[in-house]
Amino acid sequence: MEGALTARDRVGIQDFVLLDTHTSETAFLGNLKKRFSEDLIYTYIGTLLVSVNPYKELDIYSKKQMDIYMGVNFFELPPHIYALADNAYHTMMTEANNHFILISGESGAGKTEASKKILQYYAVSCPSTTLLDSVRDRMLVSNPVRFVNSGPGLVSSSLRLIDHMFTLQGDAVGGHILSYLLEKSRVVHQNHGERNFHIFYQLVEGGEEDLLHQLGLESNCQHYSYLVQDECANVTSINDKNDWKTVRNALSVIDFDESDIQHLFGIIASVLHLGNVQFEADSKGYATLNKNTELRWVSTVSLVIPWTLRMPKPWRPQSAYTLLTLCCVPFTVDHAIYARNALAKAIYGRTFTWLVNKINDSMENKEPSRKTVIGLLDIYGFEVFYVNSFEQFCINYCNEKLQQLFIQLTLKSEQEEYEAEGIGWEPVQFFNNKIICDLVEEKHRGIISVLDEECLRPGEATDFTFLEKLEEKMGSHPHFITECFASTESDSRRRPETVASQFKSSLLGLTDILMSKEPWYVRCLKSNESKQPGRFDDVLVRHQVKYLGLMEHLRVRRAGFAYRRRYELFLQRYKPLCPATWPHWRGVAAEGVEALVQHLGYLPDEYKMGRTKIFIRHPRTLFATEDAFEVCKHKLASRIQAQYKGYRQKGEFRRQKEAATKIETCWRGVQARKEKERRQWAVKVIKKFIKGYMTRGEAKTTDNSEYLAFVRQNYLNRLKDNLPKTVLDKSSWLTPPPVLTEASAILRQLHMRLMVTRYVRGITAQQKAQLQLKGITSVIFKGKKDSYPQSVSQPFVDTRISQYIGDLVIQCDHLFEVLTKLSVVANKQSAINVVQGSISFQIQAGKEGNVDFSSGQESMVYKDKNGHLMVVSKGKTEN
Repeated sequence: MEGALTARDRVGIQDFVLLDTHTSETAFLGNLKKRFSEDLIYTYIGTLLVSVNPYKELDIYSKKQMDIYMGVNFFELPPHIYALADNAYHTMMTEANNHFILISGESGAGKTEASKKILQYYAVSCPSTTLLDSVRDRMLVSNPVRFVNSGPGLVSSSLRLIDHMFTLQGDAVGGHILSYLLEKSRVVHQNHGERNFHIFYQLVEGGEEDLLHQLGLESNCQHYSYLVQDECANVTSINDKNDWKTVRNALSVIDFDESDIQHLFGIIASVLHLGNVQFEADSKGYATLNKNTELRWVSTVSLVIPWTLRMPKPWRPQSAYTLLTLCCVPFTVDHAIYARNALAKAIYGRTFTWLVNKINDSMENKEPSRKTVIGLLDIYGFEVFYVNSFEQFCINYCNEKLQQLFIQLTLKSEQEEYEAEGIGWEPVQFFNNKIICDLVEEKHRGIISVLDEECLRPGEATDFTFLEKLEEKMGSHPHFITECFASTESDSRRRPETVASQFKSSLLGLTDILMSKEPWYVRCLKSNESKQPGRFDDVLVRHQVKYLGLMEHLRVRRAGFAYRRRYELFLQRYKPLCPATWPHWRGVAAEGVEALVQHLGYLPDEYKMGRTKIFIRHPRTLFATEDAFEVCKHKLASRIQAQYKGYRQKGEFRRQKEAATKIETCWRGVQARKEKERRQWAVKVIKKFIKGYMTRGEAKTTDNSEYLAFVRQNYLNRLKDNLPKTVLDKSSWLTPPPVLTEASAILRQLHMRLMVTRYVRGITAQQKAQLQLKGITSVIFKGKKDSYPQSVSQPFVDTRISQYIGDLVIQCDHLFEVLTKLSVVANKQSAINVVQGSISFQIQAGKEGNVDFSSGQESMVYKDKNGHLMVVSKGKTEN
């Protein structure tokens, strides 16, 4: 209902209960057509689902769609068959009682397809276990076998109640099929626009070549008279070859062994061969077989046919031949054809019963615990043909009976709800078809009773005598009309004496079963007769709306009030419209609703307060409330959005702050752990350093190896930065630790050699001559003269003393230079002897000269008394 309120302006009314002009059939059809034009094929009447066949594929049955409707309130989403299936399932789970879904409509309205969609939904939505998966697979895969009795365009030709059993926990544990009145006449005759049963076409078109050869069949439906009566052998919307593969797979899944499958195919083939058996009249007018080819195939195929009333056993080939011979010898050609068709229908009918029993055995529930049931009741379509068979009469009678049950249950549930809520019930005027049902089933006066009497009475019973009897019994009945009497020459055949009565009893049993369950309804409508997509035939749809009683159901649902909701749900939806109820109502829900409607200005005759629900009389009242709610929602949305944004920002800030705190905590922890590790490492290093220091003088051990390595590295690093810069630097070499004494001496020598090498490589020839002279001076004076260290560094000058000087007295302040050069000139370096205060030298062998040095008041040179040359310098004496 809520979904219908929201979408009413876009796609019409999703729930007909909210249709303001609910008594207008034209308005009803207009709303249906508007939705159909937008491919919205589902519409509600309360909890009843109306489905219009679109005759095309719609993308509304996917797994995603199933998920959307699982566990959702019935009226929250747009109408869908999944919504009905889901609510039936959850109501069954909640209330632990049995339910049934009644699917009705004309042939071709989509009833069988609706059943399949419901089964598929339960297969996906129910809990999954290995056992349950097996049960669901059999229920789903057996669909093609269950519906092998379907005609063209999914025409349902049998009344089926398919019970699906669930545990109290909602697990699917089994299923059971109850079948009523197979339309066997379809085997031998089809009305306009209909095919025979699908399985015949599937076998002929899709059967394997070896199988067809074994059964004596050809891959061409045109060769079999039972398949071409109305020229509908090929239908573009049906792929018989693909369907054949599906059926073959389904037979395997539901425990049909190869023998069972061969039996089934043999029966189908025998029926097709029977249809091709032809008769000719002899000279006396009796029927004879014109050829025995088809009959021989019937006999051959019959070897594998199960043919007993109870258990399938081989049928002797003589049986078929004998039956057909007896049918044609004493009879006319018409009698023989009738007998042939009767045999074909009987074979197919018993086979169908056997097939249903096999499926039931496959899905039998063997669990002893208590079960709940959801039944799928797929009933035949109500139809009126130019020529109606006995089966069609039973079909239409069944529809009338179920329509009576439908109205009865709907009225009952509505009246019970009104009474439970303390609301006055207003009688609803509708056509009660009980008078029609009585016309058919009344004892001793109904059509079925008259038919039984006519079949059992002695004498020749014909259509004419039957019609006469009907006129006699019920000619004055307002709903009984006979168009004309049949000709006295017409052939009327005896029917099995108990068929009508058995069907009547079965139908009464079905109504008892349905009365014990909670009902859900799906009403299927054909949009047009030609099955064209997008075409909506107003006249045809109007006819179906009328005979399906949809207007009556709508009037019952609108018996005074268009809308009813539990107080809690109504208050939850509309509480923003009243300050007293927004945002929270703390009291009783009914009092909150009363305050809400008073604030909205509801008039006393517009609503009633029940015990648990509010009832609103007119849709326009509800629409006005919904419109106010839509306006209010935008304002609330802005406020809620602002609050939500603030909440989100606060939450985001709180999360960021918490995250920052966590990061800081983690970072501090990391740092603390690193610091701890660093300190532990430092302690170990210091301990090792101390221990190594204490044992530094010992031989290298584990305890002092790192310390000694450190000492060596430290010394070498310091030495690298403090190496002597000249060869004369003898004091700046660092004192080594004991462990490096030897290495230090080696390094010092290496360094000295390196400096010398570098110095030697860099001197000039002039510098080399100076060095040579200095070397001579060093030999002569080193260690012998106090002033030698200060004088040796002074370079000699070439201009002061020439190489070619003679004997002369020289006056020069540079003693070392003079003597050195003189020794070089004389080439007698060893001739000079330096003693304290004097110099002795030998010019010639045996002849020694001496020079003494002293200081005085003034400088002078003279020969002293001792014969030495005295040199007096002013000031300090030159040593």
